[in-house]
Amino acid sequence: MRWDLDYIGRICDGEVHGKAVVGSVGIDSRTVEPGSLFVAVRGERHDGHDFTTAARAAGAAAAITEIGRLVGGIGVEVTDTLEALRALGAARRGEIDCPVIGVTGSSGKTTTKDLIASVLGPGTHASPRSFNNEFGVPLTLLSAPDEATVLVVEVGSRGSGHIARLGSVIRPDVAVITNVGRAHLEKFGSIAGVIDAKWELIDTLGDHGVAVLPADDDRLLARATSAVITFGEGSGPDVAATDVAIDETGRATFTLRVAGEAVRLRMPLPGRHQTANAAAAVASAVAIGRPFTEVAGRLEDAKVSPWRMEMASVPLGDGAIVLINDAYNANPDSMASALATAIAIPGRHIAVLGKMHELGEYEAEAHREMGALAASLGFAVLAVGDDPGFAAGAGEAATSVADVSAALEQLRATVVPGDVVLVKASRAAGLEAIASGLEGGLS
Repeated sequence: MRWDLDYIGRICDGEVHGKAVVGSVGIDSRTVEPGSLFVAVRGERHDGHDFTTAARAAGAAAAITEIGRLVGGIGVEVTDTLEALRALGAARRGEIDCPVIGVTGSSGKTTTKDLIASVLGPGTHASPRSFNNEFGVPLTLLSAPDEATVLVVEVGSRGSGHIARLGSVIRPDVAVITNVGRAHLEKFGSIAGVIDAKWELIDTLGDHGVAVLPADDDRLLARATSAVITFGEGSGPDVAATDVAIDETGRATFTLRVAGEAVRLRMPLPGRHQTANAAAAVASAVAIGRPFTEVAGRLEDAKVSPWRMEMASVPLGDGAIVLINDAYNANPDSMASALATAIAIPGRHIAVLGKMHELGEYEAEAHREMGALAASLGFAVLAVGDDPGFAAGAGEAATSVADVSAALEQLRATVVPGDVVLVKASRAAGLEAIASGLEGGLS
């Protein structure tokens, strides 16, 4: 990437001031690169314009700001900097001459995106972490190197029409829906609303695009008009996981099958649900013509983003506890899967649970359901912070504490060697601090 300000001004329909050539684009003054373009966007907590001077001091060659707020005299002034960022991403997409895979879904987006990048191997450029919103999607495109062989972009949704807008920037060749479940119901009102929102990505496929869909979801398959590759368990999907076994570390061993070929694999990640994520990843690779056995073989060395079923052995006395950190996100489906994975590991089981956000009118029901499930499986439940129903569902198996500090205090006082501790919540609950606190020492 090598853009001059005149070109950038035309992309953004802005007023150009001065001369500069930039090689990258950023929105965080702490991480801008020398010679970059700093885009001063407004976020929920911060206004990027307040950090323009810091970005220039860090080496940014120019900035995009709102009219009248340019610092340093070199840059482009626009009416809306977020719209300018989107336009820059769309322009970069036009320069990318390689397959583009978009990934969305109610859960598993980031893990599936990471698995796709792993199976496709060297030359693949993927979103860092969960760069799936109106900021992260264009930044993923803008950071793609000229020599990229495949681009993998995760796409989330803040409401109806959001994915459609991001999809028009990505213009995917392959669009993946990992699943549709009870997530973000506060925004969409119903499962039907969630389906509509996720399908917006499929609608952005071109004439030769391929939809990668879960084989067990007839609601999605009934909508398909483009080419489809299905994934899942059993004998029916195009990319099928069969003969699944979960070991005492929570990891799945299974046979992955495509068109008469089969590979026996062991996932490096704990989680019963990882078989579906793995099948979706391989289906995406097959959709762009990669050989099945080549890509499937890379699954055993796959790496994923942090706080997603991270398993650690934490020393305690003469032994250790098993700590499972799945504190990045949560909805009823992903929480049920995490509980099913943790209970397969031998030991006394403790579920440290925080609120599942954005469930709307289903909030109390979903939390009671998860509390009851945890108790029925044999977990002691520790509900942390605002609890809309875990304790009510778990009954005598539940204890409630006010915050992370109280949870850490109780766990340090009660866990014993051999315990299995699952930490699970939506990101806003901040329960990753419990996992890091336990990893910091128990003895």
